[in-house]
Amino acid sequence: MRKPIYVLNGPNLNLLGVREPDIYGKDTLADIQGLCERRAALAGCTVVFRQTNHEGELITWVQEARTEACAVVINPAAYGHTSIGLLDALKALDIPVVECHLSNPAARESFRHHTYVSHVAAGLVSGFGAKSYELAVEAAAVLSA
Repeated sequence: MRKPIYVLNGPNLNLLGVREPDIYGKDTLADIQGLCERRAALAGCTVVFRQTNHEGELITWVQEARTEACAVVINPAAYGHTSIGLLDALKALDIPVVECHLSNPAARESFRHHTYVSHVAAGLVSGFGAKSYELAVEAAAVLSA
């Protein structure tokens, strides 16, 4: 049986639908999880969907993905701009990594223009709201086939 795609979410994404809906949309994280599960099922995959506000926990999940996942979709949120530890964990993976953002970081504040995750990601999907996740899961499924 095919290993799942890990869909990992960083800090404050548990507040989707409430926090800055003009930027991040009105979909909740539960709504996005459902979208990811449906898109993965169309590709014959499953997902493990997680969110944390703790950098170390996110790194632990990335390390777990080394043996338990076929690919990783990651919305690192703020940790993408700050965490070399997360970058180092992602560098240890030999499975595809797809970076995902609801908004387009390149169109926002200058400190959001660079992410460490982009150094190791096969690709980046951003700016399409919740649809970014669907596209990222589809890409991960294709890359891991």
